[in-house]
Amino acid sequence: MTLTTEFPSFPQQLTRLPFSRHDCLPSRPDLLWSLDWGIVRTLTWNEEGTIITLGYWGRGDVVGQPLSGVYPYQIECLTSVEATSVPVKQWPLFLDGILAHSQATEELYSIVRSERVYNRLDKLLIWLGNKFGRSVPQGILIDLRLTHQNLAELIGTTRVTVTKLLKELEEEEKILRQQRHYIILRREQ
Repeated sequence: MTLTTEFPSFPQQLTRLPFSRHDCLPSRPDLLWSLDWGIVRTLTWNEEGTIITLGYWGRGDVVGQPLSGVYPYQIECLTSVEATSVPVKQWPLFLDGILAHSQATEELYSIVRSERVYNRLDKLLIWLGNKFGRSVPQGILIDLRLTHQNLAELIGTTRVTVTKLLKELEEEEKILRQQRHYIILRREQ
C-alpha cells in the first residue's frame, strides 16, 4: 500500500508494509520506520552472542538504525506489524516521533541503571504499563507477551532472577499474573 503525501517540499511517497510476527524490519542507515500498528523490539548482541534489548516500540513510535549508534542493530516484530518506511527527505515530518524515541530510550537507560534488580524490574513493568497497558478493573494490563527471558535481557539480569522477582512482586500484590504472559499492575486498594 502506498501513501502519497501532500507536502510540496517532500514529493517522495511513503510506503506502508505489513510484517508478520518474528519478521525483521529492514535496517538501513538511510531509513526510519513509523509504526502504524503492532509491537517491535530493537536489539543488538555482544561479542559472546548475548542479546541486548534496546527497547520496545508500538503504534506511533519511530524506529531505525539512524536512531542508534549500535551495530549490529535489529528490529524484530513481536506481533503482526504495519510500518511506514520513512526515507531521509521525510524525516523532518517525523520529528515528534524521533524526539519521543530519544526520550523513551533515556527513560529505559535510567531504569536499567537502577542499582537493585528488584527496582529495575518494578520500574520496567511500570514503564511497559504506561506504554502498552490498558485499564482493566484490577489495574493496568500489560497486554504484551514477554517471556521472563525477554524481561531479563532488557534489565540486564538472568531469567531465573526475573522469575524469582516476579513471584516476589506477586506476593507483595504489586502485580497479578494472568495466563503466562499477561501482567496486571495492581491498583492501590
